[in-house]
Amino acid sequence: MYDVRPTTEVPAESPLAWSYRRTGRPNVSQRSRVVIRERAILGHVVLRGGAIVLDEAVRQVLGFGLPARPNTLSQDQSGERSAQWLSPDEWLVIVPGGEEFSLEANLREMLGDAHYAIVNVSGGQTLLELEGEAATELLMKSTPYDVHPAGFPVGKGVTTVFAKSNLILRRPAEDRWELVLRRSFADYLYRWLLDAGEEYAIGVDD
Repeated sequence: MYDVRPTTEVPAESPLAWSYRRTGRPNVSQRSRVVIRERAILGHVVLRGGAIVLDEAVRQVLGFGLPARPNTLSQDQSGERSAQWLSPDEWLVIVPGGEEFSLEANLREMLGDAHYAIVNVSGGQTLLELEGEAATELLMKSTPYDVHPAGFPVGKGVTTVFAKSNLILRRPAEDRWELVLRRSFADYLYRWLLDAGEEYAIGVDD
């Protein structure tokens, strides 16, 4: 196990840094009905193993348990740390950038000789937030999954097709959606969102 986060001598760069330089960042205005915000360089850790033993370890380390029901997520009171159900024995844990190494170390210590797998995928993913009154409309243009609030309540998260790619779509709060996507698709999906959101005067926030 080793810390893969770049040192200060090798500054980390957002997966969308190149996109901002090449495509630009539309300003947020009073007309903006959708706002994009990238939460880059977070800690993304995939857990696999038995639900009971992993849940106990996560509760000890993070203070909240793994979601037990399919297509749901759990999070701490601040909303900065979350766990996403991916499959019956797989979860994605997202924590503030810099915490992933200690998270993995603490979990491995807690789990001991149990059968499990922990993979740090932080460098291969990023997270985009969507807010605004037209955010749901934009999603309806982009994914075949039913994102109507009646069928996609707060606390739900799914892996789904988005544009011609795939990602994890989550709704952690009433007024906010999250897209967890691969670094390799970041530029494509960013440009897709700008195009699909043009009619809503979409803006990109810092």
